[in-house]
Order: sequence, then structure tokens, then C-alpha cells
Amino acid sequence: MSEPAKKRPGRPRSIESHQAILQATIDLLIEVGFTQMSVDAIAARAGVGKTTIYRRYSSKEELIADAIESLRQEVVIPNTGSFWGDIDSLIESAAQLTLNSLGKQTVAMIVSTALTNPQFAQMYWTKYLQPRREAFAIVLKRAKERGEFQADADSNLFFDTISSIMLYASVFPPGEESWSAYVRRLLDFLLKDKVV
Repeated sequence: MSEPAKKRPGRPRSIESHQAILQATIDLLIEVGFTQMSVDAIAARAGVGKTTIYRRYSSKEELIADAIESLRQEVVIPNTGSFWGDIDSLIESAAQLTLNSLGKQTVAMIVSTALTNPQFAQMYWTKYLQPRREAFAIVLKRAKERGEFQADADSNLFFDTISSIMLYASVFPPGEESWSAYVRRLLDFLLKDKVV
């Protein structure tokens, strides 16, 4: 009696097609915006079938969030041994990520898409911002353990504050001082009663 034929594994997902999907999404987002773009148009631009996209993503919002995030490098949470050392490292890292044409374009896409589509805003928040917020809490936790920061300080509020300052400074760059120096000076002013 012959053995039943072994079932062959399914065709592996192509890295090239995934990259093509992400690039097509970014291109169309720039060209026509969130509202006008469709999964059909993304599939056509990428040269794949719609089913290839839906095997990876449950919604257009999830795909767009992933495509935008593919342009961004992961922020590394520093551990310099001091609160201000960690903050200065984060500021410099943020400057390198956002103060170039691609970084500015990426931030603009995130903000404009989030403002016009609540589903995207929620998806991006859940998938990307909240994990970063949780990782950033480590900086404050270490500072508290070293006695450098008030024990009752809210790490989520601190993350939101530093993110807001960086976004504002990116949209309205300071005149005479560097972006990094301006962000650091604002934080120093806001935290003067919090840092021990």
C-alpha cells in the first residue's frame, strides 16, 4: 500500500511583493491621499492580487499604518545612567529621524491621515505609539529608581508631552537655536519641579 502523498507547504510569501505593496501604498498616499486610495489601486500599482494584500492585512488602515511605519527606524530606548543623558540621547535620535525630507514627509503623512481617518488613528496608536509609550516608561522608571525623578510622575503624560514638543518644533522650527537645543530647553523648563 502506497503512502499518501505529503502535502506540500504553501507558497512562501514573497518579500519582494510585500515591499512592492508597502511602496505602492506610500506612493498612492502621497499622490491621492487616504480617502481616494483603494486596495484595488494599491494591488494594481504593486502588481499583486487583492488576496495577496488581504492575506497580510485585515484593513486598509492597518496596511497604511504598516507602510508609513516601514519608513521609520525603531527608536532605541537609551540607558546612559542618568535621566538627562537618556533624554538627550532620545532627542538626538528623534532629530536624526525627523529632521530630513523623508522624516518630515513621514510625520506629515501620519498626522494628516490620522486627522482625516479615526480608524487609522486608532490603528496607528495601538500598533505603534502605545508600544513606544510603554517602552519609554522604562526611562522614567530608571530615573525614579535612581532618585532623579519624582516617584509620582506619570510616564504616559511625560511621553505625550515630549512627543508634542518634538512635533511642534518640527512643524515650527526654532529660529536661532538648533531643534535639539530648543526641545531640551522646553523640557528643562517644564520639568524643573519634577527632576530631583
